[in-house]
Amino acid sequence: MDWREYAEQMALLARDLLAQGSVQATLDEIAASAVKLVDGCDAAGILAVRKGRAVTLASCGDIVQDSDRLQGELGEGPCYDLARRKDGERVYRIADMAQPQPTWERFAAQARKLGIGSMTGVLLYTDSEDFGALNLYACRPGAFSKDIETAGWLLASHAAVALADARTIDQLQHAMETRAAIGEAMGILMERHQLSGDDAFSVLRRVSQEHNIKLRDVAQKVRAERTDPAV
Repeated sequence: MDWREYAEQMALLARDLLAQGSVQATLDEIAASAVKLVDGCDAAGILAVRKGRAVTLASCGDIVQDSDRLQGELGEGPCYDLARRKDGERVYRIADMAQPQPTWERFAAQARKLGIGSMTGVLLYTDSEDFGALNLYACRPGAFSKDIETAGWLLASHAAVALADARTIDQLQHAMETRAAIGEAMGILMERHQLSGDDAFSVLRRVSQEHNIKLRDVAQKVRAERTDPAV
């Protein structure tokens, strides 16, 4: 592997990821970039485990979702275990899926039928958060050499930083939209019922609590229908 060229590609990737407009766009670009940048990679995806369930956050290639679904059904597999931080591992590599895989015996047997020849993956994480596992697939055995562990770690490190940044921006945008929605809904109630700001907010909060509906959703209902927030 030409590490100088790869480093230049990582620099370009970092800029591309930071230019994405949303968390999902960043996830999708990470998967697509892995296929473009890693030699021998035919497909790539990001898998997370939420409440014990395998969730495909992004995929580039049909085989990704088939593999994620299989691991979720079996409750085992390299991506599934890595996303759960089982045994504290942050990277895995299966050089040849046709060779015995004692740790993931059931998965390996089914993975061969899906056309997976070799796999590798690395955890997407920062100091404060795990985002899931970035997994790379190849149709042929032996596609990923030992160098892939370093290459994958470099790619995942850039990706995790960009993903953390995208999530922060997304959360800030969401918070701004929520405040705007609540403010407008309060204004509607204040004008219609001659309420104070505190009283209008209390009405929204009461409906939210009584009906177990998010405050933002109650506010959006008032804005959209310009009716009292009764359910």
